[in-house]
Amino acid sequence: MTATTSLPRRKLGKNGPEVSAVGTGLMSLSGIYGASDEANGLDFIHHAIERGATFLDSADMYGWGQNETLVGKAIAGQRDKVFLATKFGQIRLESGGNGVDGRPEYVMQACEASLKRLNVDVIDLYFQHRVDTNVPIEETVGAMAKLVEQGKVRYLGLSEASPDSIRRAHKTHPITAVESEYSLMYRKDAEEALETMRALGIGFVAYSPLGRSFLTGTLRSVEDVAKDRRSDHPRFKGENFERNLSLVNIVETMAKAKGCTPAQLALAWLLAQGDDIVPIPGTKRKERLDENLGALDVTLSAAEVKQLTDAFPQGAAAGLRYPEGQMKTIHV
Repeated sequence: MTATTSLPRRKLGKNGPEVSAVGTGLMSLSGIYGASDEANGLDFIHHAIERGATFLDSADMYGWGQNETLVGKAIAGQRDKVFLATKFGQIRLESGGNGVDGRPEYVMQACEASLKRLNVDVIDLYFQHRVDTNVPIEETVGAMAKLVEQGKVRYLGLSEASPDSIRRAHKTHPITAVESEYSLMYRKDAEEALETMRALGIGFVAYSPLGRSFLTGTLRSVEDVAKDRRSDHPRFKGENFERNLSLVNIVETMAKAKGCTPAQLALAWLLAQGDDIVPIPGTKRKERLDENLGALDVTLSAAEVKQLTDAFPQGAAAGLRYPEGQMKTIHV
């Protein structure tokens, strides 16, 4: 292993830790967007650490344990170099599909399983992956707080939580960060939550900051996503795809004028929304990670930020963020 590069850092929330200003989303290493074998996954994570993108974001449902096991192998011997986040709460139902479990007893069980797979003594940031509407969030977060007391978790987070859930959770135990989808293409839910988070001093972790590759400029037809889960997402179907592609053209034109890639421009816009926002673009390719980190060198003027913001008003993108059934589990 070569020495780790130092990246700019950002603080997660008013009283939270400092992490790399751009983190690394690891879901792509679990076959969600095409195959990725263990050797590639280990090499990719090692590269992320070397480049300084040491905020690693996993979840127990990525590959149903496979992702955490991979991360555990990758960080062996260099645990002190990474800020490790993982999530719990999504479960596989016997009837098929996914469910949500926020019961206190499940919180404890899930954490023990994640610690074992990750082969670590403590998780830096532990997220409830989805809010369980059948369990008061005070009970779920109360159990998560016990994990902090036991020294098994350092900081607590929520994912895809509504402002009301965030406020209730934060009263139970300080919430360090909320992770939700946020990009030029999908702003409404994120910016609604962000207003509440800032009032409470909570940091924002932005997943899918490149619109699941739309904002990279690499997608040209629905055939490009035909073999992965994006083919089930409304935003990638038919007329929605074409409308969203026309929005991406705006980014491509401005990126060309700036001398950067569309992905770098989109990430630079997100970084410019506030120092309390940490994007975690996901990829399984080292060259894409390097490209994403290049966004830290792109400076946007206030006028350029406004130009992009105006070009992508809330609701501009066509199609739901997830298939209709899954929409019931986000921003709740």
